[in-house]
Order: sequence, then C-alpha cells, then structure tokens
Amino acid sequence: MLDQVHQDALAALVGPGGLITDPADRAAYETPARYAGGTAAAVMRPATTTQVSAVVGYCVRHGLRFTPQGANTGLAEGSTPDASGTHLVLSLDRLTGPLEIDPGDRTATVGGGVRLSTLNAALEPHGLFLPIDLGADPTLGGMAATNTGGARFLRYGDMRRHVLGLEVVLADAAGTVLQLSHGLRKDNAAVALRQLFVGGCGAFGIITQVTVEVHHRPRQTAAALLVPRDLDAVPPLLQAFEVEAGSTLTAFEGMSRAAMTRAIDHVPSLSNPFAGGVPDYAVLVELTRTWAPREGEAPLDEMLQQIAADLLERDDGLLIDALFGPVDRMWALRHALSEGLRASGPVVGFDLSFRRRDLARFRREAVLMLEADFPDYALCDFGHVADGGVHFNLVGPADKANDPERRAALREAVLTLAVDGFGASFSGEHGLGRAFQDAYDRFTPRLVQDYSAAVAAVFGTSSASVRLGPPTEIN
Repeated sequence: MLDQVHQDALAALVGPGGLITDPADRAAYETPARYAGGTAAAVMRPATTTQVSAVVGYCVRHGLRFTPQGANTGLAEGSTPDASGTHLVLSLDRLTGPLEIDPGDRTATVGGGVRLSTLNAALEPHGLFLPIDLGADPTLGGMAATNTGGARFLRYGDMRRHVLGLEVVLADAAGTVLQLSHGLRKDNAAVALRQLFVGGCGAFGIITQVTVEVHHRPRQTAAALLVPRDLDAVPPLLQAFEVEAGSTLTAFEGMSRAAMTRAIDHVPSLSNPFAGGVPDYAVLVELTRTWAPREGEAPLDEMLQQIAADLLERDDGLLIDALFGPVDRMWALRHALSEGLRASGPVVGFDLSFRRRDLARFRREAVLMLEADFPDYALCDFGHVADGGVHFNLVGPADKANDPERRAALREAVLTLAVDGFGASFSGEHGLGRAFQDAYDRFTPRLVQDYSAAVAAVFGTSSASVRLGPPTEIN
C-alpha cells in the first residue's frame, strides 16, 4: 500500500491519469504473459522523458522500489511486481512520442512505449520495416531492454544489431537522463555505453527513446515446410541452404511433432498441411529478396523448389519431403505453436541457446532424462535452429500445475543438463527476470556477477527487479 503522501506527490509528477491505484485498473499491469501475477503498490504512467526522470528520482530519494514495464509481453517475469505489494510499476505505455522516420537514412526514432506494430505500420508507406518477427507486440523500449531476437534472426540479427542510439533515465536520486549516441552507424568517439542498456533488462536504467536501423521490405518471398530424415539431418540441411540460397535465406525454424500437433488440434483457424500425417520434425524455411522479379532471373519460389529438389535427390537422404504453398500458409503453423501449447495444458517453458552442432545431441539426452524422471511432461519444442535457439517447452498435467517442488525439480534437471552439460545459455532471447533469477545466481560465474553488480552500481541502479549480483551487494 502506497501512503497518501507518496500518492499525491507521484500523481502531481505524472499528471491526470498518470497514477493508477485502483486494484481493478492495476490488474493488467500486474499480470504477466506467463507465470503468476504480483501486486503493485501503484502504477506510474509518465508520458514524457521529463516525467520519467521526475518519478524515478522521487522513488530513489524516498526508497520506493519500482519495476519498469513496456508492453508486459515478456516471458521472464521481469516486468511485473512481486507479491509483496510494495513495488511500484513504472509503465511506459504513454511514452509514445516521438515517432520519426528518416527513409533516406533508413532509421526511425521512437518513444520507448511505441509498439512494434505501430512502428511497422508507419514504416510501411516507405517500403521499410523493422524485421524482428515475434509472437507478441512489444514496445521498442522493451525490445531494446531485452535484446529481442525472433524468427528472422538468421538474416537480420537481434535488437543489438539495430539499435543506433538510446535515451535512458538512470535510477539515481536525480533521475539523470543520458543521450547515448545520435543514430550514427559508425561512432567511436566515445565508449558505446548504449550496449550496456541493450539486453540489460532495466537493471542499468530505463530506456525512454530508441533510434533503430530499419530495412527495405521484401518484394519477393517464398517459403516451404521441409521434412528432414531426422534431427541429425537438420544442421547439414541448414548448411546446404546457407550455401545455395545465400543472403536470401531469412528464416529456418524447427518444429517438433508434439508442438505441431497441439497447434493443429487447438487452433481453430489452422489446418494440417501434411497430407501424410504430421512428421516427427519439420523445418520452415523462408527466402526473400528486396527487389522485384528481374528478366532472366529465376523467381524465388522456383529457386527454393530447385534447392529442395536437389536435396531430395542426394544419396544421403537428408530431406525426405518438402511442401510448397502460399507464404502465409507456410508461416501459419509456426505462428500458432505457442497458442496451441497454452491451450493444451500448463507449460513449463525454457528459452535455451546452444551451439548449432549440439542441438540434436542435447535433445536426445533430454528426451531420455524426461522419460526416466518426468514421464508425465510432454516435450513440445520448437525454435530458431539456425541460431541455436530452442523453446524447450514442456506441457504437463493440470494436477501438477501448482506443484512448485515438482516444477522446481524439472527446471533444475533441464537447466543442469543444458548449461552444465552443453554450455548452453538459460536465456537465449527472453532476457532476465525473477523467473530466471535462480538460474542466474547458480549458473553465472560469481566473478561475472560481481562485475555486473559493480557496473550497475556506477549507474546508481538498485531499484529494478533484476538483481545482477549477489543479494548482499544490492541495497
């Protein structure tokens, strides 16, 4: 409960509609996309960087802890308050200005609360887009803070690749505002401090404005669903496409039978594209070009079909089938996977990242471990196999959904195998939050934790929800 003195002071700083204290109105800010919700003392909704600076400074000076929040679409429990009822939420949903596009420079400068869909709608008339394909509609500030990747990482990279400049507010007593670079592609005139904030998950400060590089929209696109011989065939298939398709290769997404079946069974708008039944594993491959078809140049769909035909004829039998069709239909299955899993039961999700060569071996060992120790959980994995990322999702029975000891044992077993056994990352692209705090504390080397906490202390940041060091070193 926020006392009346603080309520009045914060309300004055953010203006009418800027402070939410009513429990019913707070609910949307307290409920994450995954995991249980928390309770906020209040929700602060500043509309300008000046207001963000003012409320942050006030909170720091008075010892009020707060959690920065963008669109609240994250899966790491890093944007919602805990259950104590003592944390404030600092929502950036009103921070929607500016939205400035420079088509010639191929850049856009936006407020931290601008949604990805809003930016891409504004870019569309210029034939441009920010090519980070996600299953949610996050804010640009949140995307930068978590260094979002997505399904087209293979071709375009993550947010770190696109962020050219940031405006940030530090969690110090003054609410210091820093301008970090000015949208230049090349700038070695100072240390690139902005890179600390990209992927920093709010632990170093609050991103209030972002300048990003954007790209020309594809004018040709082709996609197919590939059925590999087995999971061991996926890496050489990927290598073949990287050689034969070159820079036209934009996505290479793996999907297990269990994940695909649940999407087909639980998403009414989705039809089964596989006439012979859902295979054990499938890969969605996409090729794009930014130019219109040229005379004498093979259309992109013909190029894709020819690459697949050549692979089907190889003696090693890497590819056993390929399905071609409208691009939207090919992507429909991939985009429906998360919805299908949510509809089929309680999900225990892992956002893992491996060296590409280790994916198949990890999966085999994980399947054996699950069959032996957790047979009641179904593995429904999918992900960005081209960059080593896998959403290692486990769907369990409803009666085990609220068994914290069982879920904790499952998480421990999977993470120990992945991180200790294969040198994997326990957070490939979802960022850090309370959901991963135990993994951070255990698997991140103590020396790295110490240096991370020391860097955060330089910026005066001890009020965010992500703890980047041992508990004894954070105020």
